[in-house]
Amino acid sequence: MSEARPSDGSPAGGVGPYQRLTALGLTLPPPRPPVANFRPAVVEGDLVFLSGQGPVDATGIVFKGKVGTDLTLEDGYKAARLTTLNLLSALEVAVGSLERVRRIVKVLGMVNAAPDFTAHPPVINGCSDFLIEVFGEAIGAHARSAVGMGSLPGQIAVEIEMIVAVHRD
Repeated sequence: MSEARPSDGSPAGGVGPYQRLTALGLTLPPPRPPVANFRPAVVEGDLVFLSGQGPVDATGIVFKGKVGTDLTLEDGYKAARLTTLNLLSALEVAVGSLERVRRIVKVLGMVNAAPDFTAHPPVINGCSDFLIEVFGEAIGAHARSAVGMGSLPGQIAVEIEMIVAVHRD
């Protein structure tokens, strides 16, 4: 059974994701083309599986290096937030509108971390906090894993992938 939504796609009585992005002073960037042989998103039924994105903008990689040596925890948090904006861009292309999002189901956050760095969850909070800011607690709260990696493609600071449930047309 589908929950009732106003015409803007937000939960009943709520503000929609585009209005929340605008209030944060943000717009979705153009989607980035894949860097290898994969799809940025695959829609299967009412689930969208988003491939990993990184902290990249129109100028290139914004946060590069290992969190804990080259970058601070705060830098990692900001990298996760930017990465999530890129995920939302890929999601919008895949389903047509962020207003179709029913629930953020699962996030996998990978941190390019120094060997002794252990604060992976606070870094990936940059993603989780942002999703709740954009979608609200009921839609944006999700299951999550936050892990450290020895390296990531292009030495990006974080890579995040996501599974999202959407309302069917």
